[in-house]
Amino acid sequence: MSNTHSTDAPELAVIILAAGQGTRMKSSLPKVLHRIGGRPLLGHVLDTARNLEPANILVVVRHERDLVADAVLDIAPEILVVDQDEIPGTGRAVEVALARVPDFSGDVLVLSGDVPLLDDETLAGLVRAHRASGAAATVLSAVVADATGYGRIVRDSVGGVQRIVEQKDATDAEAEITEINAGVYVFQAPALRAHLSLVGTANAQGERYLTDVVGLLRDSRLAVGISQASDAAAALGVNDRVQLSEAARLLNARTVRRWQLEGATILDPASTWIDVTASLAPDVTVLPGTHILRSTAIAAGATVGPDTSLVDCEVGENATVTRTDATLAVIGAGATVGPFAYLRPGTYLGEKGKIGTFVETKNSTIGARSKVPHLSYIGDTTIGTGVNLGAGAITANYDDIAKHRTEIGDEVHTGSHNVFVAPVRIGEGAKTGAGAVIRKDVPAGALALSVAPQRNVEGWVETNRPGTAAADAAAKARSAQKADDGAQE
Repeated sequence: MSNTHSTDAPELAVIILAAGQGTRMKSSLPKVLHRIGGRPLLGHVLDTARNLEPANILVVVRHERDLVADAVLDIAPEILVVDQDEIPGTGRAVEVALARVPDFSGDVLVLSGDVPLLDDETLAGLVRAHRASGAAATVLSAVVADATGYGRIVRDSVGGVQRIVEQKDATDAEAEITEINAGVYVFQAPALRAHLSLVGTANAQGERYLTDVVGLLRDSRLAVGISQASDAAAALGVNDRVQLSEAARLLNARTVRRWQLEGATILDPASTWIDVTASLAPDVTVLPGTHILRSTAIAAGATVGPDTSLVDCEVGENATVTRTDATLAVIGAGATVGPFAYLRPGTYLGEKGKIGTFVETKNSTIGARSKVPHLSYIGDTTIGTGVNLGAGAITANYDDIAKHRTEIGDEVHTGSHNVFVAPVRIGEGAKTGAGAVIRKDVPAGALALSVAPQRNVEGWVETNRPGTAAADAAAKARSAQKADDGAQE
């Protein structure tokens, strides 16, 4: 956590601009709610702002007001949500936010809800530089190869900030400038209040730009500082889906690298996606094509992947999860899952248990050392310890009206292709025969069978399916058998 204040420093307020529609996203979802790394863009900005420990955080909303406000309060209920009125522009947004804290006289850090990659160390450094210089305002800039879409920093003859010009208002010469405005500023609150009221709408958008305050401060002979971001990519905003994917890639690369430095082995960072909310212990191995999403936590020594997606899962120490899709599942220490397993919410696999190939589980507990090796569906089921289910096991949990549970006691071993029609209980140590359909409870230690005598109807295929390949094959085999029988007589 980065502390930006000391006992003799002015207080800090953070204003986050999240009122815009983001038309270039071409989306019904507000731009700041599009997600990267498991959080909305705005969520990343809120996390960073909170790490600065400011006196106030205010988020200005307008477009899809309720959606954005609910997202803000879900992340941080203590934050002040401010409604922008019908007057457009970032300058007006900051003005209405300041009106909510009329007695605040410290420093004001202004952030954009669509600039998600700035870290708290960069911002804390910006605030410290601002305070050390005594400037009325300090602007964060970045030098980029392609500045299209961003406001340009116009410097004066001695290298200071003269003004900031938006893309649509830039001359041809100004459009060639590669130093962009990152949309991040620190202002002395009294100077900001005094000059916001002077901002007009004489621009291509007809909006009250916050950037115009910089020129007004210069006109008043007040100092305006500039701090250039060391990592230009971190200062880039998200305006369209292309930039959204690029921000996601950059954030993911940063996240993967962090876990590598913490002791995780990630063989192919380019094909591995890890949300910022997930956690990996030392000595975890992540194989290519793996997605570790939301609040997934992976314990030491576990191996995950390749081609695996884990959403809100817990993976125990030394477990192995291969080619698996799992959501809200718990995988115990030393357990094995996959390949080609599907773990739905509510799955709990005990220590050294196994969920094998082409197995689907849902709302089920599978005890320690128990195995569901292959070709099975286990839904709404409680399985004890040391159980082995034969291939093709199905717990039929739905009777077309309600779901029912199957209970399988400790040390049960079942035959292949069993169907357990819930509600039903299999007692401890019981066994079932191959192909059994279990409709009634099985006592402990019993053998359950549902076998009908086999009856062979000779010549059925030739009689009922004449002219088919099967009938021809059967006739040929029958003729060969007769010839064999004749030769032996």
